[in-house]
Amino acid sequence: MARMSAFRRLVTKYRRHVDFLIIYIEEAHPSDGWVTTDTPYIIPQHRSLDDRVSAARVLQQGVPGCALVLDTMTNASSSAYGAYFERLYVVQSGVIMYQGGRGPDGYQVSELRAWLERYDQQLQGALARPV
Repeated sequence: MARMSAFRRLVTKYRRHVDFLIIYIEEAHPSDGWVTTDTPYIIPQHRSLDDRVSAARVLQQGVPGCALVLDTMTNASSSAYGAYFERLYVVQSGVIMYQGGRGPDGYQVSELRAWLERYDQQLQGALARPV
């Protein structure tokens, strides 16, 4: 929950220069599967795309203004990017510029924040140059 709050703050701060996208993958801790005590949501394992859509809408409420797409039911994006449970990426012009560690332990919003701060400084420097 704290990580989602930190991510929400990044979205708010940097969305003028960065497009944020959440790819909602399979539920890591479904209420009818591997349950944890610290999850604020009760989301059962997705058995259909409609189930995944419903769960994604719950997630999107936590990060308003952030674009959200769904992984396929075969979890193609999760497999391609090694995203299970969660992972942060920066993709710029089709190139992965930042790849965070696998969550939950490797998911470090602070690393993404540092990358975004450097990027923002580069942009500010480029904007301040005389023409």
